[in-house]
Amino acid sequence: MSLSVRNSAKATSFIRQHNNAGLRYRFSMADKLRSYSFSIRDGDYEKNDDVEESKCAFLVVALFPCLVCFILLLIIVSVGGFFSVTDGDIDSETDNESDNAARSFKSRADPKEVERVCKVINELFGLDRNMEAVLDECGINLTHDLVMNVLERFRHARKPAFRLFCWAGQKPGFHHDSSTYNKMMDVLAKNRQFETMVAMLEEMGAKGVLTMDTFVIAMKAFAAAKERKKAVGIFELMKKYKYKVGVDTINCLLESLGRVKLAKEAQALFEKLRDRFTPNLSSYTILLNGGCRVRNLMEAGRVWNEMIDRGIMPDIVTHNVMIEGLLRSRKTSDAVTLFEVMKTKGPLPNVRSYTIMIQEFCKQAKMNEAVRYFDEMPDSGYQPDAAVYTCLITGFGNQKRMDMVYRLLKEMQEKSYPPDGRTYNALIKLLTSQRMPDDAMRVYKKMIQIGIQPTIHTFNMIMKSFFQSRNYDMACAIWDETS
Repeated sequence: MSLSVRNSAKATSFIRQHNNAGLRYRFSMADKLRSYSFSIRDGDYEKNDDVEESKCAFLVVALFPCLVCFILLLIIVSVGGFFSVTDGDIDSETDNESDNAARSFKSRADPKEVERVCKVINELFGLDRNMEAVLDECGINLTHDLVMNVLERFRHARKPAFRLFCWAGQKPGFHHDSSTYNKMMDVLAKNRQFETMVAMLEEMGAKGVLTMDTFVIAMKAFAAAKERKKAVGIFELMKKYKYKVGVDTINCLLESLGRVKLAKEAQALFEKLRDRFTPNLSSYTILLNGGCRVRNLMEAGRVWNEMIDRGIMPDIVTHNVMIEGLLRSRKTSDAVTLFEVMKTKGPLPNVRSYTIMIQEFCKQAKMNEAVRYFDEMPDSGYQPDAAVYTCLITGFGNQKRMDMVYRLLKEMQEKSYPPDGRTYNALIKLLTSQRMPDDAMRVYKKMIQIGIQPTIHTFNMIMKSFFQSRNYDMACAIWDETS
């Protein structure tokens, strides 16, 4: 795929040529008279069967140790209590902003009361004891914040969460509001308990506590499970309860489908509902992102050009999506060219743009290129943040350049950009991947000492590392800390 920059006497947004060379698109950059184009050739997507078979064989060998660790974890789970956590899962390879946002409520509940309730559930639920009777005897002062906190702790264990929810709803003087209902809906959605989830939605409708968030949770749950028809069916429930289906709601569903790589389904839904709403910039950016996620640059080009034809100009977010799409499809040179076009023609790259480029070059072990973009940021008026430093730390660490890792950590402290949870997780991942569990534990203790809460991802990495080194006592000790 080639990308060339050129000025145009007339800003034609779309050129499409069918010939033996492939399919060409030209994308208008802004309302000024300029454009750039790239062509996609069929050869870009040819696959070699021998390479695919060798990849499969490699995966079998590589994943075997993980399978052994997983079996050992199951043994521990079978004798342990239910898993409650204090923070969300963080996986740098996936998008989880929506999950983090769902858990970003400000709680006024007494932490000691929350711990007391969680302890009762952990100790009694697995033993099939009368958990509700013990909770009754504890004299708990029920509040909505307390219920929200406990449900959050047990968001991966829907049975104890649901029993607590039902117990609280039957207590005299306490009535669930939209916040506790939505939190329980979120738990059911994450555990794919769709029948119960829909029944709860209708119960909320009968009690008059439905909110737009309720429908969004349900739509995202069905979309994540690739149940497109059921996700669309939520629109009918919205009409039943007199909620308007607007562009923001449709965009939410399109985005949910795109996140699980259902780009074709998202596009089909977009076409089906086109006469019911007016697409905006977010609509097209979401569709563009969906195409880029599945590495379908031709579809991404078509969406981009339709957006231009409708007079909607791509902003910095849209350009960043296109850069990520090009990099995901291994068109690094085209992504670099687009980045340079943005610097000269606009919109100017932002911190996110630089982070994308730095992260990609770190993945490719091209640290000189990554550092070049890093050094360029202050000249462009941006200061590197913890996310940018974390990318470089990971890149140098993977090359075992620990001198640069320590230098970057020191620079973060000097420039008042202290390492955050993702930085510490990156360090722990780096150390555990090099079979250094004791060093990873030191980083973990430092993380706790400065007040950063570990995530499930943190515990999983450390436990896996101790299992691999056959230090089962330490692995079990880490497990006990999570309970």
